Amino acid sequence: MKTLRIGELAGQAGVSAKAIRFYEGAGVLPPPARGANGYRLYPADAVEMLRFIKQAQGLGLTLAEVKEIVAIRQGGRPPCRHVYRLLQEKAGELDRKLSDLVMLRRRIRESLAAWGRRRARGAAVCPHIEAPVGRSRRRASRRP
Repeated sequence: MKTLRIGELAGQAGVSAKAIRFYEGAGVLPPPARGANGYRLYPADAVEMLRFIKQAQGLGLTLAEVKEIVAIRQGGRPPCRHVYRLLQEKAGELDRKLSDLVMLRRRIRESLAAWGRRRARGAAVCPHIEAPVGRSRRRASRRP
């Protein structure tokens, strides 16, 4: 059976040796065998495992979630239903965050648009932040 040292594995999988040691410490990647010289010796299939970990993280899965998926697989069951549910949850979470970000961007743009219409008097710190955008806009529209 062909084995890889950590540098070879890192090069083939496209990750750093430090990342490999981190994944081992987190329990996502099983600990490798050791050679007589103490070097870590990884099976060739560790390359695919590391690629899977990178892909899963690229989809927003946490290391804890990846570890759970790997454990399901190592338990002899296909983890795809579980992964599907996780990705559905991630998509919903992203939809909520995106909605919040769009709303925040709208409020910032409204504040910037009202910038020249606000007076600096009476503000504790900055009238551009303290005055609600909607209130400032109504006040500005009453001016002749």
